[in-house]
Amino acid sequence: MELETVAKVLKELGHPVRLKVYKEITKAGYTGIPVGDIQAKVNIPASTLTHHISALVSAKLVKQRRVGRVLFCAIEYGALEAVIEYLTSECCINEQPTDQ
Repeated sequence: MELETVAKVLKELGHPVRLKVYKEITKAGYTGIPVGDIQAKVNIPASTLTHHISALVSAKLVKQRRVGRVLFCAIEYGALEAVIEYLTSECCINEQPTDQ
C-alpha cells in the first residue's frame, strides 16, 4: 500500500463524524446497513451523511450496493487491514538488543 493511500485513509477516519459512521457500518457486518439506518443512528442531515459516506467510499473504506430503492453501505475490511499491515510491517526492525 502506498503512503499517500494510507494517509488518505487515516485522514478520513480522523474526522469524528466519519469515524462514528464507520463504526455504525462496521457493527452491521458483511451484509451492510441501509443509509437511512445510519442516519437515524448518527442523527445528522442526509446531505451531511452523504458527504461523509462519499469520503469513506473515496478512501475505499466503504462499499455501497443498491437493493431496490435502498442503498446499503458495508465495510471494505481488506482496506483497513492493509493500512494496519502498512503501519506495523516494520515493527521493531530498529530495536537494539538489550543485555540481560
